Amino acid sequence: MTAILETRGLRKAFGGNVVLEDVTLAFAPNRLSAIIGPNGAGKTTCFNLLTGFLEPDRGEIRFQGRDITALPPNRRARLGICRSFQVLNLFNDYSVLENIRVAVPALRRRGFDCWTRAGDVREAEDRAAGIIRLVGLAGREHVAARFLSYGQRRLLEIGVALAGEPQLLLMDEPTSGLGSRPMETLRELVQRLAAGLTIVVIEHDMDFVLTLCHDVTVLHRGTVIAQGTPDAIRDNREVREAYLGTLKYTKARG
Repeated sequence: MTAILETRGLRKAFGGNVVLEDVTLAFAPNRLSAIIGPNGAGKTTCFNLLTGFLEPDRGEIRFQGRDITALPPNRRARLGICRSFQVLNLFNDYSVLENIRVAVPALRRRGFDCWTRAGDVREAEDRAAGIIRLVGLAGREHVAARFLSYGQRRLLEIGVALAGEPQLLLMDEPTSGLGSRPMETLRELVQRLAAGLTIVVIEHDMDFVLTLCHDVTVLHRGTVIAQGTPDAIRDNREVREAYLGTLKYTKARG
């Protein structure tokens, strides 16, 4: 299967600190993949390279066969690469509807002002309403983001990313800080999305990774030490010694 996103030999250093070295990845379309590893393994730096927030010192990034290594984040977003962040990135004074509406391409292309076509506004409204239902925030359309619970804010940020009409969604620690109920809501949402969307997550919750993901890549000290199915990763001795042995995790269900 042809990869939708792939990297070849990525390297990134900050001064004398080499964070990533010779990282080669490939993510198949319409699958849920995870990048895991201990703190300091280079996971977020890898995401920043994939989304254009950092430039690699060496190596190549390709999306749908096109070299995007030098493209900035906004150009990558227009190609269909969208991202949610570990630290929530929302307009706190905007309502749920407004946060999502401003990310819809029909409005983002021109901005929301008196010259915006009525058709673009209606398109954005309809698109935003559908996303709000999808992420489980129906009934909270006019609530300012600052008044949402932490779990609802997580769902809203995913909704904002979906408003960009991604072909590839990268999610940085989506379960971080969630209680059991919002965690289950998020699990169900990610499962539904993965049926028709390529998703890559950075995640520490091993139950989430090993029960939901199709493919797992393990980073350790800036290099890829294993890639494969959840079962293969769970049974990999090097992975267990480097990472899994220090965490509580469960056997994949069904």
